[in-house]
Amino acid sequence: MMDDNLRLTWDAPATRWDEATPLGNGRIGAMAFGGASGLYRLNDSTVWSGTPDGPAEALRAVTGRGAGPERLAQVRQALHVGDVRDAEELLMAFEGPYSQEFLPLADLRVEIVDGVPVVPARTLDLDDACVIEDLRSPRGTVHRRSWVSAPAQAVLIEMTSDDTFDVTVELSTPLRGRSVALPDLIALDVDVPIDGAPLHEQTIDPPHRYADGDSDPGAFDAYAAVVAAVDSDGDIDSAAGRVAVRGARRLLIALSTSSRAESWWVDADGDWRTASREAIRDRATKRATTAVRLPAQLFAEHVADRRRATRARFAIGGRRGGSWSVDRDVLRGDDPQLRATVAAEYGSYLLASSSRAGSPPANLQGIWNAELRPAWSSNYTININTQMNYWAAPVVHDIDVVEPLLALVERMAVTGRDVARELYGARGWVAHHNSDIWGWALPVGNGRGAASWAIWMMGGVWLTHNLWDTYAFGGDRELLRTRIWPLLRGATEFCLDWLVEDEDGLLRTSPSTSPENSYVASDGLPTPLGHASASDLALIDALFVRALCAMHDLGIDDALEAEVRSARDRLAPLAIGGDGRILEWGAEVREHEPLHRHLSPVVGLYPLDSITPEGTPQLLDAAIRFLDARGPGAMGWSWAWKIALRARARQGDRAEALLDEALTPFDGDASRHGPVDGSEWGGLLPNLFSTHPPFQIDGNLGFPAAITEMVVQSHAGEVHLLPALPASWHEGEVRGIAVRTGLLLDLSWSSDRVAAAALHNPGTEDRSARVRVDDRVMRIDVPAGRTVDVPAAPAAEDSDRAEDARAR
Repeated sequence: MMDDNLRLTWDAPATRWDEATPLGNGRIGAMAFGGASGLYRLNDSTVWSGTPDGPAEALRAVTGRGAGPERLAQVRQALHVGDVRDAEELLMAFEGPYSQEFLPLADLRVEIVDGVPVVPARTLDLDDACVIEDLRSPRGTVHRRSWVSAPAQAVLIEMTSDDTFDVTVELSTPLRGRSVALPDLIALDVDVPIDGAPLHEQTIDPPHRYADGDSDPGAFDAYAAVVAAVDSDGDIDSAAGRVAVRGARRLLIALSTSSRAESWWVDADGDWRTASREAIRDRATKRATTAVRLPAQLFAEHVADRRRATRARFAIGGRRGGSWSVDRDVLRGDDPQLRATVAAEYGSYLLASSSRAGSPPANLQGIWNAELRPAWSSNYTININTQMNYWAAPVVHDIDVVEPLLALVERMAVTGRDVARELYGARGWVAHHNSDIWGWALPVGNGRGAASWAIWMMGGVWLTHNLWDTYAFGGDRELLRTRIWPLLRGATEFCLDWLVEDEDGLLRTSPSTSPENSYVASDGLPTPLGHASASDLALIDALFVRALCAMHDLGIDDALEAEVRSARDRLAPLAIGGDGRILEWGAEVREHEPLHRHLSPVVGLYPLDSITPEGTPQLLDAAIRFLDARGPGAMGWSWAWKIALRARARQGDRAEALLDEALTPFDGDASRHGPVDGSEWGGLLPNLFSTHPPFQIDGNLGFPAAITEMVVQSHAGEVHLLPALPASWHEGEVRGIAVRTGLLLDLSWSSDRVAAAALHNPGTEDRSARVRVDDRVMRIDVPAGRTVDVPAAPAAEDSDRAEDARAR
């Protein structure tokens, strides 16, 4: 069963977007509706509103309004004397406008003339990453297979039949577009807005601004192209924007896209600004025409590529392979272990579909969005959501899936260096609460955004922890040296300069917020501002620890080391309140939202590793009390985080109960935006997307990470097998799970105990790990390229080892 493909089936074609099936290759996303009408809603991960110059232009405007180190000093003074309202007002000058929007690109319709579906209508093969359908034409059954290939950089739709069939193929766009006459092709030229206001900015009219009539020769010509090529043994009749095929037994459609923003993303130092529209369109044309000529090898290359990208496999309860009805077996079935398997596998599938090297990373909706004004701009929200998107990436995927996040952070560091210097007089780089493809690093809000979400200086710091995990799980020291360490170093420099010394000689952050939350100030009204929130302290302390580890591992002699050691010695510790909970703002305050959806104060428990049962039992108890007070429920991403936190606390049954909540079908109005306070719970949509509502992909992508934490953990210097196994998960198996130190784990269990485990070393250096099975700990040495079984019963002398590995 572990080696059989896992397939999900739907009994009918989709009638709306949240019923459609997602396909993708990291750059091109397609929502396949299925059925005889054959609608595919298309996205290109580089098609965003905005321009590369936007962040710098916004920074100049903000500093022109008086934001800078002098005003920061005024903010700090106001907080020092307890005037939070004056501090809030002063901080409004630091807000830029808004990050940009991820936009829909085109609709492709492949319609079988007079066709009807054969039940079951759609099957999504998660391992082969394709949608399979059998459709009935007037003359027989047509088999259709659809996939989006990373090697070919194209959407492929293959249709075959023993009898002849007729098909029409059409392209359209919700943006400004026009058909282009190209021989034997369907092509669209698409204008992309140079500015897109988020949905909550209702006063901005029009919400999208195009570069109409801009005479500046250096202006950014925001443009995208969509080109489809058709190959068939039938008769092909093409016209502008449409192709008709008659009497076919074989048909292959290859569609590709390109954009000016793609040129900039791939090579920011290239000729992306001056390249002609024809040159950009030619790139899409070449991809489509090359792919359509190679039908025999396309699918095999695609499958091999997907198997490389996602190495892990889950079989909670021992079942994985086979075809499972989404409605009967997953959404409304009675097997929670199967649902857990599907949640882990589907989340892994979605990330590999929405994040691949050479393209921007997965955003709030991955790479699937049909709205011209998507919720929260479908941007990068970097106070939890983008980070959660990539928690599982180094654990279950190849580096190819993680690389886009690294590339985005590198762009943020460029714009964020100017923001750190101009706004705060600090070294290094900073990013706040939102970002976009252009590397936006400023606070957002237009001078009227709530400080609870706009004024948060730890977005970049938190992202560096994702990058550290990439090194910790993969063990690639050269990647650490060349790409990760420069980003860690810059974030460390910023934190060193951002910290301020209090009357007791301790270092704290000021101003400080706890993402999107507030407490009740002395005037009886909510405020988010304080000093040294728990999340600030945890993120900065972990950054300092990891910066020191990086310098050690790389053998670097850097003057920064002395600064970091001195600052860490004086960093204010996490505080515990009279009720035994971690204090969110470092002081006893009256909570404004006791059940708040964010869990930032316990970030040290997960995804960081500074709170552990053995190392910090008092803080662990305080973190558990904090979680108990926050309660269950809310929305997908909050559920995923709570599950992972309970797993780290080794509360497997509590984690399972939260997972069951999260995987409940959402029966409400999915088009309506639910309240952000979490008072109305989300759940799963018909296509298994996790919804708030609206849909956000972070819940789906967080589930594999959280489920993995229930069966294996590798922080705090050891690989712990079955650390938080729920009582009902009597048996199961996982394969290809990365653990820290750069090893891969295969693990099976039966009757709640480890049945077999093995560590594989895919690298070129010998590696070792301390492995915990029950209460026994042993050291396992794994030579390069070898696999070593974990003994079921370690020798007594191994279990008594006092040797401590350094936590990463």
